Amino acid sequence: MTDNEIMALMREVPANGQRALFDKYYSYVYAIVNRIISGFGSQSDSEECVIDVFASVMMKLRSDDSVSLRSYIGAAARNAAVSMRRRLVSGKGLDISADAEMAELADGEDIEANSDKAELAQQLLGKIGELGTPDSVIIIQKYYYNKTSGEIAEMTGLSAAAVRVRCGRAMKRLKKLLTEEGITL
Repeated sequence: MTDNEIMALMREVPANGQRALFDKYYSYVYAIVNRIISGFGSQSDSEECVIDVFASVMMKLRSDDSVSLRSYIGAAARNAAVSMRRRLVSGKGLDISADAEMAELADGEDIEANSDKAELAQQLLGKIGELGTPDSVIIIQKYYYNKTSGEIAEMTGLSAAAVRVRCGRAMKRLKKLLTEEGITL
């Protein structure tokens, strides 16, 4: 479900829209929160923070806002997790400087970029699947498994020339489908 569909659902049936928002972004929020407060709090602290993020987002986000949900929710998750981490640290009597805290947060993998890549890959595979058989098989075999036209021809029962022609046409259709969805590679 796209962000626009979620926002429309939040306008029409708020409870369903909120559930769709939660279902789509739970893993993303949990990854951000867990990364920031791991080592300082328990599993239940992470879960509490995730719930706080969604409660805050659902109370403050208006269904007529035109915002990027991923960015909005990501910022809310980071802010809530940093606040939770500070509370946990102060409760244990630990002393961590803000510079050390920010260095640790900036360190390591980019969760948001990885999540974006995974979502893009999922959308791309969905659009490839819409092409149907044998076009989807040809594209996946050629570009994912690096198979030659001859090898794909043996798999699909087509000639190598037919595989090349179908691949070219399928790529044009795929590009059109992606453009219609606003996806650029």
